[in-house]
Amino acid sequence: MGDVLRSGVRLLTFLRFFREIRKDGPADLDWIQKQGLLAVKLTQIFALRPDMLSIEKCRQLQRMYRNAATIASEDVKRILKERAPESFHESIVWFDENPLAAASVGQVHRATLATGEEVVVKVVKADHKKRFQRDVKRMMRMMRIAIALSPKLRKVGNPIALLNHVQDYTTRELDLRNEIRGGSELKSIQENLAVDFPMKRLRFPKYYPEISNEHVLVSEFVEGKTLEECIGDDSLAWDYLIELFRIHGAYMFGVGTFHGDLHPGNCIVDGEGNFVFIDNGAICNAPKNVSLPLFKFFEGLSKNDLDSAFEALLGLADERPPEERLIRFKARMSEIYGGFGDKSVGEQSLTDLMMKTVRAAVEDAGADFGEEGFPIIRSLMYMDGLVIRTHPEVKLIAEMGPSLVEFRERLGLE
Repeated sequence: MGDVLRSGVRLLTFLRFFREIRKDGPADLDWIQKQGLLAVKLTQIFALRPDMLSIEKCRQLQRMYRNAATIASEDVKRILKERAPESFHESIVWFDENPLAAASVGQVHRATLATGEEVVVKVVKADHKKRFQRDVKRMMRMMRIAIALSPKLRKVGNPIALLNHVQDYTTRELDLRNEIRGGSELKSIQENLAVDFPMKRLRFPKYYPEISNEHVLVSEFVEGKTLEECIGDDSLAWDYLIELFRIHGAYMFGVGTFHGDLHPGNCIVDGEGNFVFIDNGAICNAPKNVSLPLFKFFEGLSKNDLDSAFEALLGLADERPPEERLIRFKARMSEIYGGFGDKSVGEQSLTDLMMKTVRAAVEDAGADFGEEGFPIIRSLMYMDGLVIRTHPEVKLIAEMGPSLVEFRERLGLE
């Protein structure tokens, strides 16, 4: 009887979660966060799915990128005592129990090494991995039952594939050694492109693998301000922002391997004016059949060649749509982008445009952005948010034009 009751409670929780996501009014984000890491990660994914939800609902769910509970100091001590390597305890001479920042997976604290080096210590929240994997298995079972009862669900974002994707990248995030690997991979790409596409303003923090492990990560304390803090004190010059797009865009469009979660809290401007990418565990890969159509789409927009831009999105479809659907798609896109070239970001948000664009491309042109496409769109939404909050008078896509030309010429985007 107890197992039956627990199964019933889990099913009710599952149903309530999807009701919160799909209902017309605002979702109860506090309740969602209390359901665990899987619920948070799925909410963050749904926040980028305007083909499934209303634009207003997507905006509300995007708050889950910023809201995170902290670990009590007593629990941090216990985690470090139980899970940090012995070398960690021998190397740390001072540890600040008050966290610098917290995210869905873990949080960071300042510390000092015996050598005098200032570092930050990232700690994964206790029991995340075990509970997350258990929740994934339960939800997978429920998804299969739901699809069997309602086959139409399989056509709505392919929920099984989506869950597999969330499981894959979150499991990688929960092993902090992947942050060291990710930073090394991005740095290696930067070094390989040093001649053809130099990125002199980019650097990565120093990591200390010898005193880190799966649960605890030690890295350099970067003296500087996050982009979020720069926004707060109005210190982000426009040339900095466009250089950030140039750097991040080269990874996204030119290489196809990039930082998958470069929000304003994951990039620091150091004392020398360099961009320092942190939280490098979420590395994403976009195959050319996804990144190239998106590049050509923005290239067309930057030249105010709307038909070329709309045609580029058809490259995301398995086959060219019938003429009737094609006409409907282009008519809808023309309506979305009416007067586009004359409007600033403050007048016409790129995020709003991209949400409407994704919906039109999926519904009218049969486009499939795949899970690989949404990290690129999310990155551009982050950029859009930065610009709206700092330089709303800018025409962002037009300003991106020179960088897009450089991508094509220097990174071989043909």
